[in-house]
Amino acid sequence: MTKSLNILLIEDDTIEVMKFNRVIKTLGLNHKIIEANNGEEALSILKDKEIIPDIIILDLNMPKINGIEFLQILKADDYLKYIPAIILTTSNNHKDVLECYKIGIAGYVLKPLKYDDYVERIKKMLEYWSTNELISQ
Repeated sequence: MTKSLNILLIEDDTIEVMKFNRVIKTLGLNHKIIEANNGEEALSILKDKEIIPDIIILDLNMPKINGIEFLQILKADDYLKYIPAIILTTSNNHKDVLECYKIGIAGYVLKPLKYDDYVERIKKMLEYWSTNELISQ
């Protein structure tokens, strides 16, 4: 049985945010998407603790606080460190991949160029996480 997820999407590119939301709608999924334009905004949302996401999906290349800096802050927090963080990025830099896994990410997904491939990757990723047993706060 799949469950509805609270997803914190951290992405500074408006087109990418619209594309992600379009996939959710197209697939008929009822996940709640909380949007943050950068790591700084995401930390503010998380500190409020009004909505604690089940998973965090983030880009690496963002202004103010980039993805790696955000992950370091997230994983240093005793309350927030259990939230699975999945990288969704265009960066296939091996150094970035290694650094993210060292910090403790739950997955690293490359954004494909073709929209159909993007839909398929998002679908598989969300199917996986909506069937997982997650730590509820």
